[in-house]
Amino acid sequence: MAINLADYENKSLDAIRAFWGNRDATIRKHREVGHTEDECAIPKPGKNMDGFLALMLDIVRSNGLGDAEIHRKSGSLTLPGFFRPTKFWDLLVIHKGQLIAAIELKSQIGPSFGNNFNSRIEQAVGNAHDFWIAYRDGSFGKQPRPFLGWLIVVEDATESYAPVKEKSLHFPISEEFKGVSYLQRYDLFCQKLVREQLYTAAAVISTPRNAAFSGKYSSISSLTNLKTFVTRLAGHVAAEAVRIG
Repeated sequence: MAINLADYENKSLDAIRAFWGNRDATIRKHREVGHTEDECAIPKPGKNMDGFLALMLDIVRSNGLGDAEIHRKSGSLTLPGFFRPTKFWDLLVIHKGQLIAAIELKSQIGPSFGNNFNSRIEQAVGNAHDFWIAYRDGSFGKQPRPFLGWLIVVEDATESYAPVKEKSLHFPISEEFKGVSYLQRYDLFCQKLVREQLYTAAAVISTPRNAAFSGKYSSISSLTNLKTFVTRLAGHVAAEAVRIG
């Protein structure tokens, strides 16, 4: 069964341009109303990841589910949970009453890459556990496992590549975490999310601040790059299109 990656190479460049362009526009807007430099430097949610959402939609439409329900607006992005009533996602794909995909998109901008790192890890793991138990309990009806995706864009900067020291007073930390950067930590994290079957696909990509015009980005490993993510999404959508008809 052939799959269509929807010209993701060029569209990913557009997504990076939009990521930095929307962020810069937000910062300028905040400066105009008198916010401080520190306040303006805080990454803002919202439209920054719209280019990646558009790419995901093209993948869905190009692999047999052109008439699927695509949900991107906040009022239609919740799914039932197990430990809590609902969870908000960034993109939901539903076809003929069945959940095809749920995707969460994140970003991390410097200079303080340690800020919220652990909370992002905890949230992603907790969200997946909550999701799959809700699925097991029939919250989405009787259907095959949906696609669950997690993707993060991290600023390509000296600080994100710098080795990070960790201390554990009582027991030694795993060797794989010793002296690795935050980007490498995200790479290891995404690999483990997929290996432990918490997510169908997980990706981390890095991009420098000057990529607003070039769309430049890079990957840490082939296991967690954007191509692997969109390939798995395309394969899942194509298989569901054949199954559901």
